[in-house]
Amino acid sequence: MDDSSERIRTMELEKAVEEKTRELAQANRELSFQNKEREKRAVELMVANEELVFQNDEKAKRAAELILANVELVFQNKEKGKRADELVIANEALALQNTDKEKLASELIIANAELVFQNHEKEKRAAELQVMNTELEAFSFISSHDLQEPLRKITIYCDRISISENGNLSEAGKEYFRRIQASAVRMRELIQDLLHFSTLTLTERKFEDTDLATIVAEVISELKEAIEEKEAWIESTGLCHANIIPFQFRQVMHNLIGNALKFSRPGYPPHIIIKSKVVKGLELADERLIPEKKYCHVSVTDNGIGFDPENKDRIFEVFQRLHKRDQYTGTGIGLAIVKKVMDNHYGIISATSKLNEGTTFDIYIPMIQ
Repeated sequence: MDDSSERIRTMELEKAVEEKTRELAQANRELSFQNKEREKRAVELMVANEELVFQNDEKAKRAAELILANVELVFQNKEKGKRADELVIANEALALQNTDKEKLASELIIANAELVFQNHEKEKRAAELQVMNTELEAFSFISSHDLQEPLRKITIYCDRISISENGNLSEAGKEYFRRIQASAVRMRELIQDLLHFSTLTLTERKFEDTDLATIVAEVISELKEAIEEKEAWIESTGLCHANIIPFQFRQVMHNLIGNALKFSRPGYPPHIIIKSKVVKGLELADERLIPEKKYCHVSVTDNGIGFDPENKDRIFEVFQRLHKRDQYTGTGIGLAIVKKVMDNHYGIISATSKLNEGTTFDIYIPMIQ
């Protein structure tokens, strides 16, 4: 092989090597580019994976939040249901209230009409009462003057005849004069009691805060002779203060203590117990008392002859007597006066008794609060 052929092959070989070298360089560049692209893709893939992980976490959070939101929605729906039921009940109650209001409005109209009527009636009663008071004043004047004057003269002339003509009278005549005198005395007592009873309505009512112990002591002093005569024992303890009309309440105690002395049992010295305490109407079994109001409860108890319980209301009526006149003196007005005084005090009085065991009078006077 000659040298030129060798050079040609060498040149071709070098050319081929250069070509391969270029291709290899190109391939290396291509591979380097692809490696860089792969690295970019790997970085992008890592970022994508991180983004996917983040999105999955966010989806999990959203899912949890959605679960909570659904639970809250269920709770709210239940609450709405409750509110709806409550609203239905409230509407029904409102409708009932409106109906009640309409009824009350109608009742109020009727009540107002009744009130107007009652006011007219009160005005009529006031006018009638004024006329009655005028008549009572006239009656009181007649009782205190015109009626008692003839009785006074009858008594005087009877006394004169009994003294000056006593020797000329038969025993029957003397007895007749004694009966006339007794009737005159009884008539005077009756007129005086009626006069006192009528003045309880006419007199001005001046209430005063008064110690009841003072009133009782005054009455005991007034009845001293009768107490000593009967050898009576009077206990008076724990008496309270009360807002009363003093002179009227003194008459009440005078009549009650006087009756206890009068109606004592033969052979038994009268034992009279007077006591009081402040109580609420609620504590007492009497529908006439206001439950929340305070009362001064005064009781007067004796060991006398008593009376049949069926007469417990009758004894407070005018002219009511449970015994014959020849057994016990009196006009039958005393307890009616007591009842009238208690009416003037806006209070009440009741009596409980048993035959031959004694009597208790219970008085309830409203307290100032």
